[in-house]
Amino acid sequence: MAQIGLGTYRMTDLDPNHVAAIRMAVEAGVSLIDTSSNYMDGGAERAIALAMRGVSDETAAGVEIISKFGYIQGSTLERLKEERFEDVVAFTEHVHHCIDAAFMRDQLSRSLERLNRNRIDCYLIHNPEYYLLDAVTKGVPLEERLDGMLQRIYNVFVALEQEVTAGRIGSYGISSNSFAKPHMSEEFLPYEDLVTLAENAARHAGNAEHSFTTVQFPLNLLERDGLPCAAWAKRKGLRVLVNRPLNAQKGTTMYRLADYDEPADYFHHLNALLERFGREPELQPLYNMVSELDRHRHRFGWIGDYDAFLYGQVVPHLRASLAHLPEATRGNIAESLEQFFVQYRKMVAHECARRTRSELSEELAGCTRPMEQCAMAYPLGLETVDYVLAGMRKPAYIAEFIGSK
Repeated sequence: MAQIGLGTYRMTDLDPNHVAAIRMAVEAGVSLIDTSSNYMDGGAERAIALAMRGVSDETAAGVEIISKFGYIQGSTLERLKEERFEDVVAFTEHVHHCIDAAFMRDQLSRSLERLNRNRIDCYLIHNPEYYLLDAVTKGVPLEERLDGMLQRIYNVFVALEQEVTAGRIGSYGISSNSFAKPHMSEEFLPYEDLVTLAENAARHAGNAEHSFTTVQFPLNLLERDGLPCAAWAKRKGLRVLVNRPLNAQKGTTMYRLADYDEPADYFHHLNALLERFGREPELQPLYNMVSELDRHRHRFGWIGDYDAFLYGQVVPHLRASLAHLPEATRGNIAESLEQFFVQYRKMVAHECARRTRSELSEELAGCTRPMEQCAMAYPLGLETVDYVLAGMRKPAYIAEFIGSK
């Protein structure tokens, strides 16, 4: 049976709850933490370092740290203006990607510094298929782009084997969303030759045996195309980590496989705001906005849609509306709005859960427990899976997820 590992996507050292959650997870027996150089621009790695300072040496020695490299975002993207790396793929304006050996070494050094470690237990290439996506966009023929992808992987495998020899990493692997795509998909990353590439890379580096040990990809109740990869990996003696057990996609729709109670204080905060905003003409734009949000609280497919909507549309509108108010009034209203949005997000999560239960009635047939427990039980019960990575950003989530095992 698989074990639960801690995923640190969206964790940061700037949030004490995140640091406390990591420490609590480790003390509760979680033996694997997965992170990446680009998670919160390095904040996740710094949070791990802070959390591990508070646990005993014996406990810390039993925890494996896995990190990843490949993404160029945030401060790393800013550095590209001064430092150049070879073979960079510009995926969007704010997201570039690179798996060149020199970039790997740069990112490894920085991750070791943030983690306050001399060695990372396992270092993964993070979504190398960005080259494939770029090549598809440019019209590169299938055979040519696949050859190009495998050559890039081989080149960095050689460098990773050298880092194993140097003692900066214990082993290496690949984390790829494309392992979990259908074989006919243009985004599918073929994995059958990876062990052979690793064997050849080890010989090139002068190592008797390769240190390619781990693959990671999404697998959940709705997305099961990664099962053949898991079976192949186990036949090859590799370790299988799966992610996104609760954030699942069906077709083009994303679902959060978790139940959320209706917040008891939502209507109290809603009505208080509407009453106040309705009394003062200069607050009419805020009244209209809050009313509109309430009418559409069930419009979101999953909570990620709401978060994108909040920061993309609501926050700019709020700033514009508040800018015209006196400073004293603005501060008081901002505090009330903050309390409302805390409750509103909980209400959106509740509405999304109801919608998910309805639209996935077939997939969730027989699920009488909380949805997140049923969702976690699926990958945890697979013989071909070693670890299921769960994001647990609050101490309150630790007991819930560990208990769901």
